[in-house]
Amino acid sequence: MGELVKVRQRAAGKTRSAKAPKAEKVDLPIGRILGGDCVEAMRRLPAASVDLVFADPPYNLQLGGDLNRPDGSHVDAVTNDWDRFDSFAAYDAFTRGWLAECRRVLKPDGALWVIGSYHNIYRVGAAVQDMGFWLLNDVVWRKTNPMPNFRGTRFTNAHETLLWASMGEKARYHFNYTAMKTLNDELQMRSDWVFPICSGGERLKGDDGAKAHPTQKPEALLYRVLLATTERGDVVLDPFFGTGTTGAVAKRLGREWIGCEREAAYRAVAQARIDKELPLDESALATMQSRKAAPRVAFGQVVEAGLLKPGTRVFDKKRRWTATVRADGSLECGKQVGSIHGVGKDLQGAPSCNGWTFWHYETGGEVKPIDAARGLYLLAAED
Repeated sequence: MGELVKVRQRAAGKTRSAKAPKAEKVDLPIGRILGGDCVEAMRRLPAASVDLVFADPPYNLQLGGDLNRPDGSHVDAVTNDWDRFDSFAAYDAFTRGWLAECRRVLKPDGALWVIGSYHNIYRVGAAVQDMGFWLLNDVVWRKTNPMPNFRGTRFTNAHETLLWASMGEKARYHFNYTAMKTLNDELQMRSDWVFPICSGGERLKGDDGAKAHPTQKPEALLYRVLLATTERGDVVLDPFFGTGTTGAVAKRLGREWIGCEREAAYRAVAQARIDKELPLDESALATMQSRKAAPRVAFGQVVEAGLLKPGTRVFDKKRRWTATVRADGSLECGKQVGSIHGVGKDLQGAPSCNGWTFWHYETGGEVKPIDAARGLYLLAAED
């Protein structure tokens, strides 16, 4: 699938080979949401059986009292019991408990992702390192539409932090470098990612119209994580499954998944959501192999956001060539594979090509340049 480059940390730590044999999964609860406490649920899983853990634990927000806007209206914040801890020591013990089980079930070449805010990520990061994981990157998710600081007493909290760690300093791990570069219009993917918070049609709601979960993550965020650090068929474990974003994206991208979620209401919402999800076609799942006035948007971001789905057929205005959009934002047209710009250039035998205006797609019976999808992405980011 994606290129498996050799990545070294102090002359060690290589990526794993795509040809390495997969462990048997017959004893794993693939495609299931396990109820109850996540530590107890993970204890029932075999050791060294999971390729990737994505963890979105409680942030321990330490909110005191209700939060209101200047006009007196109530702010819908995280006040659930699952985010309440008596002390930092209690939160640290909780963190080390679930991290220990994650480490036990991860394969030697597996990896861990943890997301958090300033309330908890430094404590979690210290525990991650203390337990023998090796930090590969901290990634900043910069929100295009963060919630304002209504009290006006601090900076607006406009980002969250993700930690990506291997099993040890010399451990192998997996990274689809070229797929990430293709996703970013042939520029090396950076560690600051710009996505809107989950809103609009993606935000799941209950029968009463209220948010099904207060901290639902955008699918585009998980799309990038899984595309970057897993392969088709890999097993992804989410110990804090919530409304199932990890499971939905994993199913779409042909990854296996296991979820742990103690709240029955969240489990029901997640299962209904995932049941509706359709996996992508095999050809669309293939990714690239090895070989500034307006806000810059990469074609891969448009694909991540679902505005042009993998498998979509795009064509030039005269319909001389037709190409297929792939999961990492690359195009495939016969033997030509590359970015929207590179494939268009090669097909025409031209020195350059603006893929945004060269390639078109059909929607609602109307033919539009793919630049129209980029416009929709920018509009959504402004909301």
